[in-house]
Amino acid sequence: MIRTPCFTLSTLALAVLLLSQSALAQNDVPADQQALTELQALANAEAQPHVLPSLPGLFVRALRHDSDLTRQRYELDATREEIPMARSQLLPRISASGGYLWQDSTNIQTSPDDFGLDQPAQRPGEIDETYYQVQLQQPLFSLERWRKMGVADAQVSAAELQLAVLEQEMALQVSEAYIKAYLAAQRLGLLESQQDSLDLQVRQASRAFDLGVGNRVDLLEAQSRYDQAVSDAVEAENELDNALSELERLTGVTPRFQGTAPGELTTVTLNGDIGEPDEWISRTGQNLNVLLAQQEQEIAQADTSVRRSGYYPEVNLSLSYSDRTSDDELRESEDYRANVELSVPIYRGGYTNASVRQGEKRIEAGLAAIDNERNLAVQEVRQRIRSLNGGERRLEALNQAISSSQLFLEAAERGEQLGLRDLVDVLDARASHYDQRIKYVDTVGDYALDMLALHTAVGSLESDDLDHIMELLASLSTSSQVAQ
Repeated sequence: MIRTPCFTLSTLALAVLLLSQSALAQNDVPADQQALTELQALANAEAQPHVLPSLPGLFVRALRHDSDLTRQRYELDATREEIPMARSQLLPRISASGGYLWQDSTNIQTSPDDFGLDQPAQRPGEIDETYYQVQLQQPLFSLERWRKMGVADAQVSAAELQLAVLEQEMALQVSEAYIKAYLAAQRLGLLESQQDSLDLQVRQASRAFDLGVGNRVDLLEAQSRYDQAVSDAVEAENELDNALSELERLTGVTPRFQGTAPGELTTVTLNGDIGEPDEWISRTGQNLNVLLAQQEQEIAQADTSVRRSGYYPEVNLSLSYSDRTSDDELRESEDYRANVELSVPIYRGGYTNASVRQGEKRIEAGLAAIDNERNLAVQEVRQRIRSLNGGERRLEALNQAISSSQLFLEAAERGEQLGLRDLVDVLDARASHYDQRIKYVDTVGDYALDMLALHTAVGSLESDDLDHIMELLASLSTSSQVAQ
């Protein structure tokens, strides 16, 4: 758990103003009532809490909105049909056929007179004939068809994992855009607060110069710092707009992040006990990309077993019934047939051998792909744990830096009152103080992204993790609340 110095921006600004007024009072410079009124309005605005958009809710919207995920769901539904299609090859096939025939024949049997024979015709020359047939075919033994069932099952499992991988990637994209938007809003708030504080400083320097108790150099320096703060605020606003645009692309909605600075950097709740890297590495077997590579390797194994079945014979049963009605009595028939056929592959030009060798090479390629994905997951775990540990240490250091910059700012302001320091020292101290706070906010954002990536590397990213990220961001300031 990291604790930051407890001070409010409004209190700091008020102290700066009072000290400045005290210093100017020694030179008979009256206080600026308008500046006090604006400062009080700023303090009241900072005291108003605002609710963070729901990160899990945005993720749910993204799941429905993203067209690539929709495509993958249809692909999964299509792949699931491979199972009944493979099963159908093991079930009976029943077919029916029929037809009508009209025929006018001239031959020795239908027209003996034409051939110089003095005998009656034995068969009619013109006939009408109808026939139909019903046939049932049932494979009794087909190793290839049985093993294709295993291929279909593996294909469906791979398609399900592919969808899970895309959903996980979507969760990371939404989370990254969400965190960027929140951090940009916080930076914008800090910079606008700094801008307001510098604006007050410019006014006081201008009044002092107009009354002849200040110098033009201090006024120009204050104005320069104010202009720089305005420029930085514009840049932060652009970053916020870009992050919101990305969220809109992913989710179809534009959430609202209030661009106010943290009224107080209070206790930031971190997971202080991340654990040993070996514990996380042992869980990389559940990484979705590793599981997908394993499933694709199982598809290769099942497909190779299908190829090997080309060495085995097949046995098929055929049952049929046919009936033919014709004007020619000799063509009429009613048949019942039962046929068992054994087919033994002997030689196919080396195709089966080559096909099996191809499948075995693909199995080896699948094993190599599994090792590669596992190595990538292990590397990701180690990198993220190093980043998380480094982030904690960086936050502790920034804690001290913020405390030091606060004390330095107070000392610079006091020194200016006593004539030991000038306005430039105060402006430098204030700029350093705001820079430290901005770095603190950015570091918390990096910590959140590292935590999400770590859970992704071990395949354990869930909606609860998104809730924890929201709580972490909200803990930056008492002015933020988590959406319920």
